[in-house]
Amino acid sequence: MTKSSPKDADDDTWHQFSNAGYSSASVDFDDEQETDIKINSEEEWFDGDDFEFEGKTLDWNSPPCPTPLGISHMIKIGTCNHCLKRVSGKNNMSGEEIRLEAYARDDSLESSFNNDLCPLCENLFDDINNIVERIIEKINNLEYTTIQIGIHLPKDLIQEAHEITSRHGASQSMPLKTSMVLDIQNTINNKLNTDINFVKDKPDIMVLVDGLTLRVDVDVRPIYYYGRYRKLSREIPQTRWPCRACKGRNNGCDSCEGSGLQYIDSVQDLVGEPLRIALDAKDTSFHGMGREDIDVRMLGLGRPFIIEIKKPMGRISEMSNLVKEINKKSDGKVEIDNLIKTERSLIAKIKNSRSDKSYTIRFKISEELEEEFITNSILELSGAIINQETPRRVSHRRADKIRKRRIVDINNIIIESNEVEFSIRAEAGTYIKELVHSDEGRTNPSVSDKLGIDCEILWLDVNEIHDDEENKDN
Repeated sequence: MTKSSPKDADDDTWHQFSNAGYSSASVDFDDEQETDIKINSEEEWFDGDDFEFEGKTLDWNSPPCPTPLGISHMIKIGTCNHCLKRVSGKNNMSGEEIRLEAYARDDSLESSFNNDLCPLCENLFDDINNIVERIIEKINNLEYTTIQIGIHLPKDLIQEAHEITSRHGASQSMPLKTSMVLDIQNTINNKLNTDINFVKDKPDIMVLVDGLTLRVDVDVRPIYYYGRYRKLSREIPQTRWPCRACKGRNNGCDSCEGSGLQYIDSVQDLVGEPLRIALDAKDTSFHGMGREDIDVRMLGLGRPFIIEIKKPMGRISEMSNLVKEINKKSDGKVEIDNLIKTERSLIAKIKNSRSDKSYTIRFKISEELEEEFITNSILELSGAIINQETPRRVSHRRADKIRKRRIVDINNIIIESNEVEFSIRAEAGTYIKELVHSDEGRTNPSVSDKLGIDCEILWLDVNEIHDDEENKDN
């Protein structure tokens, strides 16, 4: 299956992290450079005065790191060892080693360091172990192969750290948030004695850290599976259908026997429930390439769909046994051949597909007519362009307008007394039942119109969805 390369807009929504109650904040999920920070011109956070740190004034004329004077100045204003390493330009040395080297050059430097709070991180690096312990507690019972770390920091801290670092730090100094994320990742690997695959895009789980409150939230990314279903029952809907009486609220009602559903079974649940249970997930969503009526079968290769597994706590490596279980538990109502892991981006492709479909329909006529007349009348619609006003049965969820649809082909006409059956291929979006009975003239021309009598639908089958391009991709 070909996967779409552009990032889905909904993936960005999944990464959102609400602020923690302060007016401005920033979230970092990757190595974005803090030099991109734009300061609101209407909000003067620096008025031209020197920063003061426990009596130590920031010397804007001091040379930047890695010069000895630059490093000494960063020590004087209270820079912690973590930040000293990332801004010093001495990547081969630890912050403690850099500090001791500076003390050796200037024995008065040690006594000048009297700040309790690092001006670049406000001692957030001291909380790394605490943060990691909270993360490990949150992910301990989850199954995953990839993790993405995001961190939320106050905007004023980022701005102040950026201002100091840009003037006094070495070129290419690692940004604060990037450094914190890397430190968290390394500490997790050390504590778990493993090598977790940390990624910047489409992880199994997203870990979100609030740098102000140290709160840790874990969001489990949905899993998507592609497949095709055959619906062999004329008594089940494609997706869950809430009870008409209680609307599925308050644990159901007497009418639905507490289920909250108008129909106990659906394609969504017959396929999705075994997946949900196997993955210990919260719920499922079903995305089909169109849908058929409850009383319509879906045959042939089946209708393409994507099942979305929400907040899965586990993972499945082997799908064949689960596919067999789905088919067995469906008890002849639904069949699938396989399930393939995919991405959310394919949902839009499936939803927007405009494929021809082939059907077989059987109906009853109100009067006996000559077979030749019936056959010729129906064949007149083969290749025709019909006008279909929105059917009454779907008018509550479809815009009321007239649609032009092409009937590609009609064949295999069978006449048995007052019952007629034929096969038809039609353009996507054609209402086949209405093509036969006319929906009180809302579809024109129609079989009923051609025959000059009423037609009653007995049954309808979807034989095939001609999604040729989608078939090639899969």
